[in-house]
Amino acid sequence: MLPTVNQILYIQVNSIDEEEAKQEHKSRIADVNQGYISMEVPLNEKTGRLKRLYVGDELSAYYITEGGVKNYFTSSVLGFSDDVIRLVMIKKPEPETITKVQRRNFLRVPAELEIAVKFSEQLQFTALTDDVGGGGISFICDGYIPLAAQQTVSCWLLANYRNGQIEHIPFKGELVRIKPLETGKQQVMMRFAEISDKDRQKIIRYCFERQLEFRKR
Repeated sequence: MLPTVNQILYIQVNSIDEEEAKQEHKSRIADVNQGYISMEVPLNEKTGRLKRLYVGDELSAYYITEGGVKNYFTSSVLGFSDDVIRLVMIKKPEPETITKVQRRNFLRVPAELEIAVKFSEQLQFTALTDDVGGGGISFICDGYIPLAAQQTVSCWLLANYRNGQIEHIPFKGELVRIKPLETGKQQVMMRFAEISDKDRQKIIRYCFERQLEFRKR
């Protein structure tokens, strides 16, 4: 389902400035045409300031539909119109490029990201993920590391985005399953036991960008 008039868009501007890229802005859709969406100038609700955009700015956006489903897409600023109020025209997404994310059915993508895992002061190590999602991850580590299901560990995930931004994402994970591999290593499946909504959104954003890369291949 494409976004519709009066729907609220939540927007982040893809920027090499790490602080700017983190900021979320809110806008209302004023009109939807064949090739573009007209929206009000986005507002940062935390600061109360309007966000100045420029032609060519790349955006990551989502809107919420029935059932709390978040619909993610990327876009860019095409231009502006000054009628009664100033509007920003952004590229309308193709329906097949919109990624739907439900809280109970998070998108998962294959990805090799660095993860640091801490069981105790005596047992800490780094590994690489083999898939990542909004509900949990799996990673590959050496087979001799003593791991067991239902253990809870502290982790830091290193996520890199298309705009060059890098995020260190902390969370606590519960080990769900340990699978020995023929290589002598082991695959560890983990769900997020404690993670802030803000940090979960960072992971979902990474998954969304990763999925778009696969679609372009």
